[in-house]
Amino acid sequence: MQSIRNLFRRAWSSDARLDDITVLITGANTGIGKETAKDLAKRGAKVIMACRDMERGQAALKEVIETSGSENVVCMKLDLSDTKSIREFAEAINKGEPKLNILINNAGVMVCPYGKTADGFEMQIGVNHMGHFLLTHLLIDLIKRSAPARIVTVSSMAHAWSSINLEDINSEKGYNKNTAYSQSKLANVLFTRTLAKKLEGTGVTTYSLHPGVVQTDLWRHLSGPQLTVMKMVSPFTKNSTQGAQTTIYCAVEPSLEKESGGYYSDCAPANCSAAGKDDDLAQKLWELSCRMLSVTWE
Repeated sequence: MQSIRNLFRRAWSSDARLDDITVLITGANTGIGKETAKDLAKRGAKVIMACRDMERGQAALKEVIETSGSENVVCMKLDLSDTKSIREFAEAINKGEPKLNILINNAGVMVCPYGKTADGFEMQIGVNHMGHFLLTHLLIDLIKRSAPARIVTVSSMAHAWSSINLEDINSEKGYNKNTAYSQSKLANVLFTRTLAKKLEGTGVTTYSLHPGVVQTDLWRHLSGPQLTVMKMVSPFTKNSTQGAQTTIYCAVEPSLEKESGGYYSDCAPANCSAAGKDDDLAQKLWELSCRMLSVTWE
């Protein structure tokens, strides 16, 4: 039993400091995002917590400051389901921050009922992929100027359970909440892979990761057999602190400085699915995302 737990909870630690470093974390008001904020603030970073729910965000901000002992933490409004909010947020960051060294695309929704974002995207692909794609696009010049810099995107092992339906990415012809979630997490892996190639030689590196099976608010939409299975495996799941470790690893581990585009799990390189290594699919998704978001990103 203990050996199984150890398999899920590989220990990793580092005393790396982040003094003079600015970090932005989406979805930082709860779960692994909040735990990541606590850790990076303790390391001396300025931490910007980007949150949709400002009431919960302010409560999390107080907790992060108290836990980390750092006052250099702020909370800002960001709704990844609305491109207007994303653009307003990015404009505020670009105008107000002289640098952005680490962007952590952490926020997400999981197996939710069918719904659409303010711009008409299916909610899971819209928030988990499109929202972060646009945010990264709008901040990329600032990130480049801040190099060496890192972009960390939280994916999931669920990326291996689906492909990308380029002909119906918004699931309008039929919706399966599990397939849609898997598609959005595969999109995270493919985005990271293509982004790494586009950023070669800039000093900006990219990483995607599986945080583990983590007990977070994302479970709120589970029901029936899914919820029963999760309750059965709960003794082997990670809490939020444990679930944040691979995100923190990708953000601060010095040995990753020259690595880019890879997929990680349990604070180590991991194998992603065959679809996650499909450069042709990655490029098609990139082009589709640009068209749907009306952006040009060479």
